[in-house]
Amino acid sequence: MHSEFTPQKLLQAANRIASFIHQTPVFTCSSLNHMSEAKLFFKCEHFQKGGAFKIRGATNAGLQLSPQQRQRGLATHSSGNHAQAVALIAKRLGVAAHIVMPENSTAVKVQAVAEYGGHIHFCKPTLQAREEKLAEILQQTGAAFIPPYNDERVIIGQSTVAQELFHTVTDLDMVIAPVGGGGLLSGTSLAAHFFSPHTRVYGAEPAGADDAWQSLRAGSIQPVGQPQTIADGLLATLGNITFAVIQKYSTGILVVSEEEIIHALRLIWERMKLVVEPSAAVALAAVLKNKSLFKKKRVGIILSGGNVDLTRLPFH
Repeated sequence: MHSEFTPQKLLQAANRIASFIHQTPVFTCSSLNHMSEAKLFFKCEHFQKGGAFKIRGATNAGLQLSPQQRQRGLATHSSGNHAQAVALIAKRLGVAAHIVMPENSTAVKVQAVAEYGGHIHFCKPTLQAREEKLAEILQQTGAAFIPPYNDERVIIGQSTVAQELFHTVTDLDMVIAPVGGGGLLSGTSLAAHFFSPHTRVYGAEPAGADDAWQSLRAGSIQPVGQPQTIADGLLATLGNITFAVIQKYSTGILVVSEEEIIHALRLIWERMKLVVEPSAAVALAAVLKNKSLFKKKRVGIILSGGNVDLTRLPFH
């Protein structure tokens, strides 16, 4: 099962993308340690290029294309951080990026994609519309599709977050990653499996978009019809590859409410002075909700991104 994932491939990805990304810092916070009764280590991917971990997977995929494939450009569909990542790596490679975005994408994310030189193609806000529009562009341009998460190269690229974390902080009992489409969580689970086997990996998920929790419970992918959450980076449903990896290598999924996400977000802003997006606060929310599980443990928390729409903050 999943013989395509090997420790060598994870290490090669870390070397391959090293000069294209930031090695992000790990922060601690004594007041949050006190509050959670645990030792928390925050991996700060909101300081990453493009403002989120997504650049890692997009870069690992883009760099493995042949020069001929690259010349025809890169393409994807995404309403947010992955769109920015693909536009950014295309710019670094000096090739075109075609990004299909739903017409209701937040202005700040559209603006960022445009600033990175991405050609934006708007579509209706449904998965079907996105996929149809993307198929059209791939046909017209011959561009290479860089999927947002359900792709071996992308998953292995995202594993470098946890690889760096294990390098910086030894003896972590647990690591928690937010889960949407599952690229970050499956990459984190693989990194733990190969490089820190005693570390348990949990996914953290909003109750309004809890397809991963439902899927693991049912033993098959369970899409959420109309996901609703402030954590707009976590609306995607698991893919067949991410689901299989998470099912095999993660310990479980922890679900949190909107109130719990907003509370955790506020704590990170106020106590740590870190501007993270709601999706990044979901992991801390899961620790605070499940105190007994994490008490007296060394816990890695992945702060997945910081692309906040400042006009829509949940604080008053």
